[in-house]
Order: sequence, then structure tokens, then C-alpha cells
Amino acid sequence: MADRFESLEFIADDPISVPHQFSKKEDIEISGLFAAILAWGQRPVIIRNANDLIDRMDRAPFDFIINHEENDLKRFLNFKHRTFQYIDFQGIVKGLKWLYEEADGLEGLFSNKDLSIEERISSLRKTILDHGAQGRTAKHLPDPLNGSSAKRINMYLRWMVRSNKRGVDFGLWKGIEPRELFLPLDVHTGRVARELGLLTRKQNDWKAVDEVTQILRAFDPEDPIKYDFALFGLGAL
Repeated sequence: MADRFESLEFIADDPISVPHQFSKKEDIEISGLFAAILAWGQRPVIIRNANDLIDRMDRAPFDFIINHEENDLKRFLNFKHRTFQYIDFQGIVKGLKWLYEEADGLEGLFSNKDLSIEERISSLRKTILDHGAQGRTAKHLPDPLNGSSAKRINMYLRWMVRSNKRGVDFGLWKGIEPRELFLPLDVHTGRVARELGLLTRKQNDWKAVDEVTQILRAFDPEDPIKYDFALFGLGAL
């Protein structure tokens, strides 16, 4: 089932189609992060709005992050995706600029072996909030240390880390092993996991993510999150 849905046909109707438009590592990372952050609601709307965001960055997201001037941000004033607005975009841009200029970029942040995956996800939130984002933007940046399932960032990590041998995920980041990843858990995958007896916890929180991921690791210790495709596919049937 995982192999059935982990195919090139999966890409077009999924937010992962946004970073698939790029070949440069940093462009894939940054466009992928924005696509993941916007990934709530109807998939066609997510993809349309994520592409709109990238278009406004002149389809060069890394160059925009590093070299934009304050005046360039005005073109995003009327951008909105659900509750994600210009002020949130502006803050994340500032945080990413700091991360790439003063630290080791997104890959470096998520490859910190001194921290658990939960702590690394939380550190993305803290880094962006500490370097330009306002408090309201926190709701778009999950914190598993406070119980969030962090579905969208776990999905993003799947994109960046898992092997690209089937052409869907990218396998860009070598500082994280696929075996370290956690399932991107949402209402649909949670329902399917419970129906299959893979998950007993009723809330879709980090404890539930950990519970179902431990089961998936028993099936395939080296690549447990390949089953995300199967759970997604069963939910769509």
C-alpha cells in the first residue's frame, strides 16, 4: 500500500509539488517550509496559495530571503491563507534570513544531534520568534514540547530526509536518518491508524504521534514513515 501511493502521480495534487519545482537545495528547503506551513485546508487551495507566495518571491526563495530589502516585503501585504497573513510571512522571512546568515540554515538546525527531534522542531519555532516574528506567528510554528502533533513540520521533515529513490521525497538532508522521523499525524491518518489498531490514544497530540510511530518502527525500523503514504491512501479511499 505504501508503494502504491509513493509514486510520481502523488506529487501533482500534494503540497510537495511546490518544492518539486526547484533544483537548488536551499530553494527546495525554503519553498518546502512555506508549503508545509500553509498545509492546512483544501489541498488545491494550499498549492495555489503556496505557489502565489513563491511567485511573489520571484521564484527564487533563497535569494529573496538573503537579499530582500524592506520595500520588497510590501508585495506580500495582501497575501492571506486562512489565518496566515503578511505579518507572519514577514517574521518568518526575518527568522530564516538570520538562520542562513548567522547559523547553519534549516538543515543545520534540524541536524543537531544534541537535541531530540521534538526539541529540534521546537527550536525552529524559538529561532523564528527570537529573530523577527511576532507572537501571533507562534500558532503557525508547532511546539511538540507543549504537546503539539507538529503534523506539518513532521511532513516537511519527511520531504527533506527520506530517500528520493521513488521520486517523491527529496532525501536532501543527511544529518537526520529516516529512522528518526515521526509520523505526520492529522485527523485522517489518526482515524485510519485507530481503525487498524495502530493507535489507542484519542487525542491527536505528540503522545499519539510517538505511540503510532513506535508501532511503525516495529514494521520497518529504518524507514517507518514510508507508511505515511499507506495511511494517507487508505484515508482517501
